[in-house]
Amino acid sequence: MISYYLSQLLFSFIASASFGIIFNAPRQSLIKCGIAGMIGWISYVLLEDLNVDTVMASFVGAFFVALVGHIMAKVNRMPMIIFSVAGIIPLVPGGLAYNSMRHVAQNDYLGAIPLAAKAFAISGAIAMGLVFAEVLVQLFLNILKKLKGVNN
Repeated sequence: MISYYLSQLLFSFIASASFGIIFNAPRQSLIKCGIAGMIGWISYVLLEDLNVDTVMASFVGAFFVALVGHIMAKVNRMPMIIFSVAGIIPLVPGGLAYNSMRHVAQNDYLGAIPLAAKAFAISGAIAMGLVFAEVLVQLFLNILKKLKGVNN
């Protein structure tokens, strides 16, 4: 079981860092892109193993990618999008979308509908996870600003 999780960590790191290269992320950020993707993917895998719905697990994974991306952006003084775009790559439901289009190409529209709906729901959950993390970080930063203003 441990080797399963280690392989999930390793391959999600490689996938995210590799997409960082494809997206022309700065070299010094590639390891951090891999870490962001690794954290998002392992949270997704752990929730899947606990029988949490795929859509909710994708939401949580994207949420963690965005939180880690914000932290790394602040620490490294880089745009957050560098880390979040490469980090969400392992969560993208490419296999579902492919299978849906394959069913469409074979004129099996009834087989394509549930696959397309699931891919759409997962994609929406990923977007919502990124947005929720952004809102949470902005609320946290606003509270910190107010607390600093009170203390001065």
